[in-house]
Amino acid sequence: MNHELLVELVRDGMVEGGHHGSVIVLAPDGTTLFGAGAPDAPMYPRSTAKPLQATAMARLGLRLPAAGFAIAAASHSGEPVHLDAASAVLGERSPDELGNPADFPYDPVERDHWVATGRAPSRLAHNCSGKHAAMLATCELNGWSTDGYLDPAHPLQRAIAATVEDLTGRAVLRVAVDGCGAPLFATTLRGLATAVSKIAAAAPGTPEGLVADGIRRHPELVGGSRRDVTAVMRAVPGLIAKDGFEAVQVAALPDGTAIAFKIADGGDRARRPVLAAALGLCGIDVPSGPENLRVTGNLAGALGVGSH
Repeated sequence: MNHELLVELVRDGMVEGGHHGSVIVLAPDGTTLFGAGAPDAPMYPRSTAKPLQATAMARLGLRLPAAGFAIAAASHSGEPVHLDAASAVLGERSPDELGNPADFPYDPVERDHWVATGRAPSRLAHNCSGKHAAMLATCELNGWSTDGYLDPAHPLQRAIAATVEDLTGRAVLRVAVDGCGAPLFATTLRGLATAVSKIAAAAPGTPEGLVADGIRRHPELVGGSRRDVTAVMRAVPGLIAKDGFEAVQVAALPDGTAIAFKIADGGDRARRPVLAAALGLCGIDVPSGPENLRVTGNLAGALGVGSH
């Protein structure tokens, strides 16, 4: 894959390391405002697919409060507010019915507290529990068995795959298993940006609009109190954003301007400077993270700061 150098690590004026990756920024009409690397190559969206999965469930008739759609689209930190929100979606069902693994909270402060107090890993504490709770609720609503709800052949997962294809405008390129056990549908960064653009610009009350409204109203549920994805949504009114493992990121403005990128080595530290630079191309100014990390190459050139 032809990734480009996007971020350099600089120490005392000398480049010490770098992160390659690919980026796409789309205008509201779907035209390309900026591209670098290989935005049309197959990739796994990881947890940036959650807003798409939540949209599929809303299309299947799932109706939740805004907080419910936010936690359904979340990779939450495992703070008490997240466990409460996931429990509310779960309703009368037992956490033992969740198909995701048991885990400690994702947030290191919460995780250390659990370990220090002797609490065991929990399915509810897993960062994907909100999505899985919504999947169980959607199965129940549609009269589908919850047994095997993570099987790609299950009616729920077939419907999610169809929605992913509809939102991205592309056929699913490959089906894998994500870390939480759910099917993971490969697409491209361009397809991912196209999908999040549709969700962000959707009319209120539509399935896409319900998901976007939940994310906007509850950014603290989508990430957590110490997470950059929550901070950037609080800083930019109307922005929806979602991070994912292996350093994938999406973001979109209410007019449908959308960003998707992937850091090739999965290095999470490179996400913030690339997100800040991509938002800068959209006229949005947000902090870029540590000063010793700087964007470079075509991305820096597009910002008018030179390619270093």
